[in-house]
Amino acid sequence: MDKIHIERLEVLSLIGVYDWERKNQQRLLLDIELQADLSVAAQSDNVNDTLNYALVAQKLIAVAKDSEFKLIEALASHLVDSLLQAFPAVENVRLKLSKPDILANAKNVAVEFSRGQRR
Repeated sequence: MDKIHIERLEVLSLIGVYDWERKNQQRLLLDIELQADLSVAAQSDNVNDTLNYALVAQKLIAVAKDSEFKLIEALASHLVDSLLQAFPAVENVRLKLSKPDILANAKNVAVEFSRGQRR
């Protein structure tokens, strides 16, 4: 299966369970793997025949910015569902959401979700 990867996409979101986390949006990082048939684009060399990864990134940035979840699990699930709905050519999404600035003694905390289209 063909794949498009977007790595370490920085988004901002109001996320967290503690009062101090709910005051300002926090920086999150996304690693996304999109599975889709890219064979037509590979042959045509035409941007209209592929997934526009700039639009995918814009969608993720906008959804994260407008969200106010407490848990990164909830936000990650919502982001995956939003991608599958907005881009029907995507057969499967794997999304890792990292919250790098949350634990002083850890480099990162992350969750990962993988889902396919429900046809």
